[in-house]
Amino acid sequence: MKIAEVGNIIEFKDGLQGIVEKVNENSVIVDLTYMENFDELELEEKTVINHKRYTIIHGSDE
Repeated sequence: MKIAEVGNIIEFKDGLQGIVEKVNENSVIVDLTYMENFDELELEEKTVINHKRYTIIHGSDE
């Protein structure tokens, strides 16, 4: 399992995407305002995602 780094863009839970802001031992804190349709979704600006529950779609090494 590859762990995301700060600045990576990840995808999780039915296609939601966000930018990793902080990496914790078991999870990452993600800024969801990255998504173009963020306002329509009525979500909180940030959320916590377990490392097992996301995939990195754009990393710093690409």
